[in-house]
Amino acid sequence: MESSVPSGSSFEQGRKTMPRNVTVGLIQAATPYEAGWSIEKTKKAAMDVHIPLIEEAGKRGVQILGLQEIFNGPYFCPSQDAFWYDSTEAIPGPTTEVMQGYARKHQMAMVVPLYEREQAGIYYNSAAVIDADGTYLGKYRKHHIPHTNQFWEKFFFRPGNLGFPVFETRYGKVGVYICYDRHFPEGARALGLNGAEIVFNPSATVAGLSQYLWKLEQPAHAVANGYFVAASNRVGMEAPWNIGKFYGTSYIVDPRGNFLAQGSEDKTELVTAVVDLDLIEEVRKTWQFFRDRRPDAYGDLVKP
Repeated sequence: MESSVPSGSSFEQGRKTMPRNVTVGLIQAATPYEAGWSIEKTKKAAMDVHIPLIEEAGKRGVQILGLQEIFNGPYFCPSQDAFWYDSTEAIPGPTTEVMQGYARKHQMAMVVPLYEREQAGIYYNSAAVIDADGTYLGKYRKHHIPHTNQFWEKFFFRPGNLGFPVFETRYGKVGVYICYDRHFPEGARALGLNGAEIVFNPSATVAGLSQYLWKLEQPAHAVANGYFVAASNRVGMEAPWNIGKFYGTSYIVDPRGNFLAQGSEDKTELVTAVVDLDLIEEVRKTWQFFRDRRPDAYGDLVKP
């Protein structure tokens, strides 16, 4: 059946050139915690910090909002304390339902990282993705789990097993890559091949060995795959572990690796930028990395 609209019509030309501008937001926050607090008190304190920032995002017209890694609590992985197993929850579950309400209220899609309980003893570092009407679209589970001095993540998380999904929100196609994942180009490429237009990377990273990579690796992923990256990081020190200062500097970069917005190193704040998703098409017409890939030559990459 032929289209009733000629391909050369003004309607068709207008549709092709209509800009796809989307306001993207990231929250970076200092998460309050004191030794001896219950799980309930800990989560409430984190929510009390984040809710005003989520409301601010709504008022400022943010259309897709990303929260930081396991946003509703401290980064507890410097310990190996089974106490934190009790902070797990189902996805979808109670916190997801609260965030669905804010998504509906502000017509704002959201990336909500949580400590997920699949069943007794099976836990993941995950992120729920919610659409602008409050619909739960699905989740991503962190694939690459570090286990080294002060970052004992294998004590808490199983490696992700849901692949590299891309979620079609009202405003654009969103992928998620969590913290340590960012050191691995394979998943970043998989997200691009799966159609991601904006990849969110929520993190909990302190100053030290990897800080110089923070502004190097993810802009490189954006360029190599022709998409936008929105990377968030905590700020402040978290007692009682005091493993170092979370250095913030959350940012949003375009497919050319240009920084569109960047947060401070020490302030709890909302970082926003307007991204033009049409730039993806423009960049990929110049850099044909997907066309020129040689998957037939990459067999060794998947050998253990």
